[in-house]
Amino acid sequence: MDRKMLMSVLVTGALLMIFAGCAQKAAVVETPPVQEQKMAPQAAPEPQKDTTAEDEARRKAMEEQAMKEKAMKEAEARIAALFDDIRFDFDKSIIKPEFRQRLNDQADWLRGNDWQQITIEGNCDERGTEEYNLALGQRRAEAAKKYLVDLGTDAKKIKTISYGKDKPLDPGHDEEAWAKNRRDHFELSR
Repeated sequence: MDRKMLMSVLVTGALLMIFAGCAQKAAVVETPPVQEQKMAPQAAPEPQKDTTAEDEARRKAMEEQAMKEKAMKEAEARIAALFDDIRFDFDKSIIKPEFRQRLNDQADWLRGNDWQQITIEGNCDERGTEEYNLALGQRRAEAAKKYLVDLGTDAKKIKTISYGKDKPLDPGHDEEAWAKNRRDHFELSR
């Protein structure tokens, strides 16, 4: 063998040994040691709410409706108090001084609520004849109407009727019951 060939065989053998040795060696990969990490304490998760935006909107709408209904009831109570009965002395149709302010307030309210109608019902106690009490009840209703009209209330908005002694508030037969029955009662309508 000549020298060139020998060199070539030796180089090829050396390369084969190198590659064969690399194939058998396992690659060593060093992994860093796992460090123990301390976790910060976490707050307990908030419980999830069962309500959705739609439920919340529905709840708010219900609250608003309840507030409106409460306001309406309060307004109705104020109006009912404003239009509470006025009382008269025995056999009289003169507006008593203690009821004038109530009628003043009624007139103010009626002027501010021009769509509202009112009926004034004149009533009497059980003493006297039917005809006399019907006439006295009418005079009482007309006295309240005149008072309201004099304060600027439109007369067309006010109706009067007399029930005489036919609609007693108190069915008793004594002065206390009679005093309650000598009255004008106010009914609002549209």
